[in-house]
Amino acid sequence: MTDSPDPRKLARPDGESLAYRIERPAAPAGPTGLTWLGGFKSDMTGTKAGALAEWARRARRHFLRFDYFAHGASSGDFSEATIGHWREDALAAIDALAEGPQVLVGSSMGGWIALLAALARPERVKALILIAPAPDFTEELMWKNFSDEVREILLRDGVYRRPSEYDEEPYEITMKLIEEGRSHLLLDQPIPIKVPVRILQGMADPDVPRKHAMRLVDALESNNVAITMTKTGDHRLSTPEDIARLTQTIETLLAEIESR
Repeated sequence: MTDSPDPRKLARPDGESLAYRIERPAAPAGPTGLTWLGGFKSDMTGTKAGALAEWARRARRHFLRFDYFAHGASSGDFSEATIGHWREDALAAIDALAEGPQVLVGSSMGGWIALLAALARPERVKALILIAPAPDFTEELMWKNFSDEVREILLRDGVYRRPSEYDEEPYEITMKLIEEGRSHLLLDQPIPIKVPVRILQGMADPDVPRKHAMRLVDALESNNVAITMTKTGDHRLSTPEDIARLTQTIETLLAEIESR
């Protein structure tokens, strides 16, 4: 059974609401559900999220996807958004809407959010699948790579409007996003996640380089970590071949964790 075409809304204590969709099979194939965590400025109607919803219907798996604060069909002012806010969104969605033990599937920024959620809910999260994961991106991939001119703009104006190849409108990068993100950084110390982790990374990714993914592999305390590199893969990893690789990874991982 699938939810109605229009997304449902989860009310938040601050008066905002998160839009979400759920695939809820009448007879699930197994106890484990999946939650999709999208990327920066992405929403739950994207190619990978939509493909996973179709897969979940065929595979008879509970599958939750939602839009973060100020993303997609959710409410909110993007200039007020922070990593911490999106982490709280993920936890609220998982707590209220996800069913059973969870595999979190995080793409780009969603990889960071998935890691933070796994640390906060170790009793619920049984595995992670991370696609071009970008933990610490506000510091490592933005602030440290910004020119002096861009840093000056941020410090003076509080916002930098960064052109994007993924959107006609520029991305609004706020100093608030950068500064608040520093309280959620993970890569400079061991990350105490012990569950299986699978990482899919494009070697031709211009936004999140493969060395960033390898830094995450080194930081994770889990011994059950595997990374798949695709030589021609870009940041999106949303070609039919990429989607097939993702669903195969999910199926293999579900079989592993449910056979224990």
